[in-house]
Amino acid sequence: MNTPQEKSEAGQHSIRSYLSERMRDYGILLALIVIIAFFQIVTNGVLLRPVNITNLFLQNSYVIIMALGMLMVIVAGHIDLSVGSIVGFIGALAAVMIVQWQLPVLVAIPACIIAGMLIGAWQGYWVAYWKIPSFIVTLAGMLIFRGLSLWLLNGQSVGPFPSSFQLLSTGFVPDLFGIGRPNMTALAAGIIAAAAIVYIAFRARTRNKAYGIENEPAAFFYGRNIIVAAVLVFVSWKLASFRGLPNVLISMAILTVIYTFITESTTFGRRIYAIGGNEKAAALSGINTRRLNFIVFVNMGMLAALAGLVFAARLNIATPKAGNAFELDVIAAVFIGGASMSGGVGKIVGAVVGAFIMGIMNNGMSIMGIGIDYQQVIKGLVLLAAVVFDVYNKNKA
Repeated sequence: MNTPQEKSEAGQHSIRSYLSERMRDYGILLALIVIIAFFQIVTNGVLLRPVNITNLFLQNSYVIIMALGMLMVIVAGHIDLSVGSIVGFIGALAAVMIVQWQLPVLVAIPACIIAGMLIGAWQGYWVAYWKIPSFIVTLAGMLIFRGLSLWLLNGQSVGPFPSSFQLLSTGFVPDLFGIGRPNMTALAAGIIAAAAIVYIAFRARTRNKAYGIENEPAAFFYGRNIIVAAVLVFVSWKLASFRGLPNVLISMAILTVIYTFITESTTFGRRIYAIGGNEKAAALSGINTRRLNFIVFVNMGMLAALAGLVFAARLNIATPKAGNAFELDVIAAVFIGGASMSGGVGKIVGAVVGAFIMGIMNNGMSIMGIGIDYQQVIKGLVLLAAVVFDVYNKNKA
């Protein structure tokens, strides 16, 4: 029979082992908390003001939307350098259709989404069926669709958009309770979301215990859920103190839930991780790797098109330079969020957290008055650190 000291040592070893195995997941959350605390202090509290939190969601919505698709692309072992150009092209296409051709918004939006899917299909075809490296295919796409954007707009800006189109990015959910401030709809949504996440976590833990599956240590489980719930309620209170829930936040939340479910709870999602881990082995096991790779790029094109519409709606104008270098922020967000550059590893939640880290850094440095030159240097160093961390963990294993 083990003595109390032996039990204590065994427990400590179990916790160290658990932390070592999941350093990637907990490290990214710790990094987010540290970055928020740092910029909250150096900006004298400006970072977490209600208006700035709202701006954070509005400014980073398109990055988060594309990060969901980019994660799947990178997990499958590929890369997509064309997403920034697709954003600009779809914004230009929407401007031509809505502003110049006077087409209804409800016609133009689905048409632009379909156009994005066709672009993804075009690139996915060469990658999946011709085995051309995705780096080359999407680099060509980056140049092609940047040129098509210039052609569509004749090198000029086109706008403004009608108010119905602007609701994609700048609209807010009305307060269903009609109170005003605080916006009780926003506050209630945050509380319900926090309660739902805690309930799902406890249900999963109970199910794992019933089936004999090892759970995370109780201290980490309770601590993580308390922090997540507290953050959701805090953010919802801040949003309620301003104008409530932005429409784009609802869209991002729904997409995040959908893609989390797809990647973690469906056969399709598991097969994407399989082909990213070892495509030849996945093919030998009966997985149609060509079709999966094709679908991954179609999905990326669709989300890039949606991000292009959101970005154009936020600017209220389509410009030839729209989407310039967006692919760098999106790819950086996915890698910072824990995805492996060799494929097969990464989570949707990590990609979203990585996007918020990039967004908070951009926002915080802008508030501090740091020049764009230094901002680029700092973001580059953060990305390099994330990749070095990934390589270190892989070599350690």
